[in-house]
Amino acid sequence: MNVLEIIKRKRDGKKLSQSEIEFMIDNFTHKKIPSYQFSAFLMAAFLRGLDKRETAWITNAMLYSGEVVDLSEIPGRKVDKHSTGGVGDKTSLILAPVVTAAGVKVPMISGRGLGHTGGTLDKLESIPGFRTQISLKKYRALIKKHGLALIGQTKEIAPADKEIYALRDVTGTVESIPLITASIMSKKLAEGAESFVFDVKTGSGAFMKKLNDAKTLATSLVSVAKKFKKKSVAYITDMNEPLGNYIGNWLEVYESLKVLQGEYVYNLSELSELLSGTMIWLGGKAKSVDEGIAIAKDLIKSGKAFDKFLEIAEAQGADVSYLKNPSKYPKSKFGEKLVLNKSGYVKSIDNYEIGMAALELGAGRMKAEDKIEPKAGVIFNVKIGDKITKNSVVAELFTDDKTRIDGAKKRIESAIKVSKDKVKKVKLIKAQIS
Repeated sequence: MNVLEIIKRKRDGKKLSQSEIEFMIDNFTHKKIPSYQFSAFLMAAFLRGLDKRETAWITNAMLYSGEVVDLSEIPGRKVDKHSTGGVGDKTSLILAPVVTAAGVKVPMISGRGLGHTGGTLDKLESIPGFRTQISLKKYRALIKKHGLALIGQTKEIAPADKEIYALRDVTGTVESIPLITASIMSKKLAEGAESFVFDVKTGSGAFMKKLNDAKTLATSLVSVAKKFKKKSVAYITDMNEPLGNYIGNWLEVYESLKVLQGEYVYNLSELSELLSGTMIWLGGKAKSVDEGIAIAKDLIKSGKAFDKFLEIAEAQGADVSYLKNPSKYPKSKFGEKLVLNKSGYVKSIDNYEIGMAALELGAGRMKAEDKIEPKAGVIFNVKIGDKITKNSVVAELFTDDKTRIDGAKKRIESAIKVSKDKVKKVKLIKAQIS
């Protein structure tokens, strides 16, 4: 095969064969195709698109560029969840122990924060001692003994994805839905799960800001899962306001602990229960999603879900005394309350700006080499439709660097629009695709 001819074929809008796609992925991963040629291939795919078969083939090639974990010797169904990321999205920390406590195995390989959105690994690593960089041998052992593992991508899992994503990031090809699908699914299929729940965010705080784009991505993910004979359900969920109230790594762990101990948190509890219930149903422990939701609620109420979180945290090296007694966690050096000089109803929130405010305080990375401050972040006290007065504390900001506060405050102030007229609450679940 000839690299140049394959690039030209895709440039001209032609469909590629499975062998052509495998040739491109394999040779680029093994450094036989230079970056400038593979960049041209990515741009051709971005502009001309990839159909369902091509998307499945590129996923397959990326999947088998590394090791595919076999968990068949471990009894029970294995189910995982993937979220496209959002502000305050800490559902993985809640649903993983809930679903495992229901008797479903949860092999979860997660990522780090990306842009204005937080990452599950960064949140877990804010817990003193919690280890997420674990070998695949240890990963299997954790699932076998505890029913759950919460780890980061290893070098054996879909190495092609790491190489290709780094190139997409600097060539303007990140937003391609087929390439996003292949990136997500190559890693998810490699981890050993049999079924998936996808949480595709839409709104100002999501990567897919338009509902139609979110539906297209959700449909693509479900389609590829089906090609690999994996059962899946996708939900399109709102990201026009933070999920829960706490944004920042330890802050989000803390809010997750509250939910796991039975406290109701607006929109976070509802979504966590829906995703948990769907996973419990896919895992064969409920006859319907509704029954799965009821089981999830019971496991939280009984304390079994919280106990499971303590169990897996300890197994992965965490000092669980911080989870049992969060008040002993170190406090940020500086904290400031934000009061808006406005009265009325919250009309809209630019959720991207809320995420960026938390990042600016130290909760995320501006550059890849930046160090995260686990205590930093925002407690955001309002939702769309809430009534506020000139005395309402809309947010509390936390950081170890006082110079960061003013910039973060300005972002939050500009993000909140207020109306004199009543405003409807946001609909959390926009659509379901299965």
